[in-house]
Amino acid sequence: MDLKAPSQFKPQLYLHEFYTDLDKQEVAVNGDVDTLKLHEDTPPHKAPACGSARYCLAFLSSYGFFVVYALRVNLSVAMVDMLNSTHTHTHTHSNHSGSVCPLHDLPTTHHNNKASVYDWDAQTQGWILGAFFYGYIFTQISGGYLAGNFGAKWVLGLGILGASSLTLLTPVVADLGAGYLIALRVLEGVSQGVSFPSIFAMWSNWAPPLERSRLLTITFIGAQLGTVVCLPLSGQICFYLGWPYVFYITGVLGLLWFILWSALIFSSPDTHPRISAQERLYISNSLKNEVSHIPWCSIVKSVPLWAIVVAHFSYNWTFYSLLTLLPTYMNVILGFSIQKNGILSALPYMGCAVTAVLSGQVVDYLRESCLYRTVVVRKCATLMGMIGPAVFLVATGYTGCNYIMAVAFLTISTTLGGISMAGFSINHLDIAPSYAGILQGITNSFATIPGMVGPVIARALTQHNTIGEWRTVFYIAAAINLLGSMVFTVFGQGTVQPWAVLAPPPHEDSASQ
Repeated sequence: MDLKAPSQFKPQLYLHEFYTDLDKQEVAVNGDVDTLKLHEDTPPHKAPACGSARYCLAFLSSYGFFVVYALRVNLSVAMVDMLNSTHTHTHTHSNHSGSVCPLHDLPTTHHNNKASVYDWDAQTQGWILGAFFYGYIFTQISGGYLAGNFGAKWVLGLGILGASSLTLLTPVVADLGAGYLIALRVLEGVSQGVSFPSIFAMWSNWAPPLERSRLLTITFIGAQLGTVVCLPLSGQICFYLGWPYVFYITGVLGLLWFILWSALIFSSPDTHPRISAQERLYISNSLKNEVSHIPWCSIVKSVPLWAIVVAHFSYNWTFYSLLTLLPTYMNVILGFSIQKNGILSALPYMGCAVTAVLSGQVVDYLRESCLYRTVVVRKCATLMGMIGPAVFLVATGYTGCNYIMAVAFLTISTTLGGISMAGFSINHLDIAPSYAGILQGITNSFATIPGMVGPVIARALTQHNTIGEWRTVFYIAAAINLLGSMVFTVFGQGTVQPWAVLAPPPHEDSASQ
């Protein structure tokens, strides 16, 4: 159905009303807008971004997710240096078979050999790398609920503080045995499990609808930067200081973030003591709905939500497989030293960070200025961000020992994946902004399963570390990626669902006068 702006409105203003006055909309079956009741008053002018409280939240939450992912990936590189059978002090690789590529760029300085090393087989490695996600899944839905009822600021802040504190204990616990390290990583996962649901609950109070893609991609760019910075830095730290310092440094970064977060961030514009009156009015007039109850039955039966679940699960299978195992692949297949390993493992996530930010800007421009429907741009971003990575991931398995092509294809694959950040990844805020934290907890619960089983399955399939075995791992990830993109394209929606539109409170008009 074509919607034409009344003559007294400009198209951009009409689109702004279309997306922001959710409580004045009548939403038909299947989530399509049937009629639109506009405010008689002109909406407030857009508050400037420079120096604003909402952009302060965006950048500090980005730092927070930098810490979240630094704590998550630090073990991936450190694991290479923690294993006695994989990386000896003379930089020989005792577990290489004839099909594994020759070594590259051996370092000329002496490797730090004071830290402990462990005799963990491939299966034990898989369980250690996947242990984080066994705890992570438990606090997804509860994290969204707690953030919505007790304030997202402290739920997120204390979650990252707890994970940072546990990270500092990693070297001591690793000496106690693999079982103790697995338990520690589970607890870290429990602490971090609240991070995504909490930030979605936070942005449901802070993000004007036409700025959602911009603000959330700034937040989530921190996750990419945490990976980009932590992977190469971990390699250098392992080489010069020893692997325990990887955990000490990343843990301290989390403690510093918590101090800034506690002092500068507030759960809503209404509780922020330093926000300008213009910005508070702009945000509050853009977000009219108030959560009075959680319609669990409608949520569970929502087809658009399950479309996000499938897409999120599929994307994370590839993402987590590479996140946890790429340093191992670089080491045991392509033959890179610990110094080069982290740098090359980080290249794919540099590209992903760039495309995540650019795609958010482009998507919001297409919605706001070009009047494209939200569902169209979300599906296009999802398709490009999932099919492209699948193609280049499969291609990586056929590069053999051509390490330049292998690194290039892996980089292109993960770079294209960043586009999906402006697709299904923030679609929760499109279909149910008032319940975004709860929905994120639901989808991220299912999307955590790949992190739990992916590394275990991958290491089980690559016990001999041959190129053929790793090719199978890439095929599985690519097939799952394609499935997720197709499901979201068919069933995804871009409008607020009927069960997520709440009636305005009684006597609202009279109360506001």
